[in-house]
This record gives sequence, C-alpha cells and structure tokens, in this order.
Amino acid sequence: MFDRLRDVMVRKFQLDPTEVVPDATLKDLELDSLDVVELSLAVEKELGVSVSDEELLQASDIRSVVALLEGRTARV
Repeated sequence: MFDRLRDVMVRKFQLDPTEVVPDATLKDLELDSLDVVELSLAVEKELGVSVSDEELLQASDIRSVVALLEGRTARV
C-alpha cells in the first residue's frame, strides 16, 4: 500500500519520490489543507479507499496514512 500511495502522491503533487518516506509528514511534503482534500479524492479514485481529509490531517506521518488505508481495505 505504501508504494501505491507514494505513486499517487508523486503523480498528483509532483513530489520527489525519495522524499515520500514513511516518516515524512504531510507538512514535510509541503501539502496544505487543499492538497489534503485533493489527496483524499485521489486515494478514493485511484486506490478505491474512502478516507476523509480530516482523517488524513490527523495522521502523524505517511506510515500512519498507510495504516489507515490498510485498515479500510481490510474491512472490505
């Protein structure tokens, strides 16, 4: 799931793939609240996982986002 999320983030926000690491925060990646809304929509469209922008903002780092997404896919 990490690789898939990283691919979405790199494509959507033109991020350097080497910067999208498990310990990086959304702030580290310079994603603002509008970017997080866009990420939420992209994750749902491209990965088929519904997650709100509020949940993404509460995640402490990319590792936490991945855990959230994996938790959602485990329930399906």
